[in-house]
Amino acid sequence: MDDARLAEELRLTIGQLVRTVRTADTMPPGEAAVLGHLDRDGAMTAADIAERRGVTHQSATKAVKELLGQGLVRTEAHPLDRRKILLHLTPAGSSRLAEERGRRAEWLGAAIDDALGPEEREVLVAALPLLARLTERLRTS
Repeated sequence: MDDARLAEELRLTIGQLVRTVRTADTMPPGEAAVLGHLDRDGAMTAADIAERRGVTHQSATKAVKELLGQGLVRTEAHPLDRRKILLHLTPAGSSRLAEERGRRAEWLGAAIDDALGPEEREVLVAALPLLARLTERLRTS
């Protein structure tokens, strides 16, 4: 298989896996994504979140408003630019995100257990560092 075909197959397969695993979520994908960014990257503005997610500012703001209403994020004035508002994950937001991630991992783990034999699991384990390296390469290019 040539590199272009391998790349396309990998993109399709990983995309399908991610979308399928996300069906276990109990919250809208945009809201889960905002919580995930705040958890991984720390406080940021709605504009920062929109840029990282590749969505419009309006889309990010809508998700943020929902999360604020649920007490899953909180705001504070930006320390360097008072016109901006920083968003922070609350303890309730961290808990909710952990529940979502746990649900995904449990469901995926059960599928791995049911569908893959011991040798196949080893292949999957061996592929993880390769996928992480590819991800890092894409982030830095």
